[in-house]
Amino acid sequence: MLSVLVPLFDGFEELEAVAPIDLLRRAGAEVVMASLTEELRVTGRNGIRVVADTTLSAALDRTFECLVLPGGPGVKYLRADPRVAELVRRQARYGRWIAAICAAPTVLRDAGLIPGIRFTAHPSVAPELPGMISDRRVVTDGRVITSRGAGTAIEFGLEVVSALFGQVTSQSVGTSICAQVKHAASPWPLNRLPRPILGFTP
Repeated sequence: MLSVLVPLFDGFEELEAVAPIDLLRRAGAEVVMASLTEELRVTGRNGIRVVADTTLSAALDRTFECLVLPGGPGVKYLRADPRVAELVRRQARYGRWIAAICAAPTVLRDAGLIPGIRFTAHPSVAPELPGMISDRRVVTDGRVITSRGAGTAIEFGLEVVSALFGQVTSQSVGTSICAQVKHAASPWPLNRLPRPILGFTP
């Protein structure tokens, strides 16, 4: 079973986390919600409380096919935690998938992946991310998927499903929830081997 890690933190944008988690679980992925702290109860930006499956500390020894980073004002906690940047670098080093939405692409910049890839993000972080593509709701470049914000969370989640399970599964999951499925165009062939990012080597 393909495994996906979703770090959760106080102030995360609920839609940006729960939508991809839901869609990935519908597709058959093992999605592990990991609290950034030792407290499993995490409160989103709108006061919705989520109980994580485990802590990030406990998940660090595992290998995940995909790392999904939600956004929200609490992204500052992701950026302040060196374990998260190292997770991003490790995923990139071994050609595994990374997905970030809203303000979370700033974490990719902190980890050294930006500049170097085509990406999008929330307009509020545009000053920190020169070169951001502002007219695309979801952008896939190699093994990195980025998206704009809560309003694009379903499209983002379905793009991650497509990356891991293929477009047929993504279409099926999207149809089951009455979503219009439109996959992001990638400049890289879907069947190419995983590539290291920014010179990272295994």
